[in-house]
Amino acid sequence: MIKPKPKATAVILVNLGTPSVPTRKAVGKFLTRFLSDPRVVDAPRWFWPLLLRSVIVPLRSRKSLLAYQKIWWAEGSPLKVISVQQVETLQAELKNQFGEQAPTVVEACTYAAPSLPEQVGSLEANGIEHFIVIPLYPQYSGTTTGAVLDQLSKVMLVSQDISEFTPVKSFYERPDYIKALADSVRQHWQQHGRHQKLLMSFHGIPEEYVAKGDPYAEHCEQTAQALAEALQLDGSQWAYSYQSRFGPKRWLQPYTEQTLRNWAADGIKKVDVISPAFTADCLETLEELNIVNREIFLSAGGESYEYISCLNNDKKFINVLANIVKERMI
Repeated sequence: MIKPKPKATAVILVNLGTPSVPTRKAVGKFLTRFLSDPRVVDAPRWFWPLLLRSVIVPLRSRKSLLAYQKIWWAEGSPLKVISVQQVETLQAELKNQFGEQAPTVVEACTYAAPSLPEQVGSLEANGIEHFIVIPLYPQYSGTTTGAVLDQLSKVMLVSQDISEFTPVKSFYERPDYIKALADSVRQHWQQHGRHQKLLMSFHGIPEEYVAKGDPYAEHCEQTAQALAEALQLDGSQWAYSYQSRFGPKRWLQPYTEQTLRNWAADGIKKVDVISPAFTADCLETLEELNIVNREIFLSAGGESYEYISCLNNDKKFINVLANIVKERMI
């Protein structure tokens, strides 16, 4: 029997995206794309675009620009720099494992360049037949992974000869992912010491999205519980919360900033904070968690606040991605 030739495969790592430069024009362009997606903001389409362009983006772009300027690296946006590193390191790992048959690894962004449709089109033109699409969000939400799958569906909708696509819905429950998270916390404790409590802060979404069926909150709770168990923490040593609220709707609770204020008021002086919802440091971690929430805790009476970085380009996280790819090769 003739063994079929392996299909030419590409791995696309997808993240949110970022402004290309820290200018108000670039930030406004990015925010317009991001907040125009009905997956992100579920508002009536008859008025939201006008409100977005006339009020929301002009006001929010000024505030966001100042935040980006605080965390921008010499090499560029932290999210962009780390995303490129993840692609390069995963490519090297897959070449080490598969040799000449290794899949090609590229990045794509939901709301910035390079886009998912652009990457798929370019790779198809170069003979790729199978795509493993990995949204870099461990916990599924319609606001993140759902938006990626929407774009993937549009790619297939306009194609006469649809390639084979293998999307990854989530990976929050994977033992290798939880172990990578736990090891990153242990490493931080070894270098900086261990504080009284560990707060696991996840990006929030409106409560009504969960009421409509979004499983994100359940995925976050299960991630937090698994990480606490891996670190052998009892209930008094950790908690989870939600950050990054936007707009007037009720979002998932407890809120991160209020949790930190409550802890300080209860006499908790030293905390460690990690955000398992993110796989690469970005505005929400480097500015919101590491600067804004640090100031909230210290001004409320706290004495020491340690932010634990995202997994970023950590070898153990790259191995998680490599394992995901190996399981889906055809």
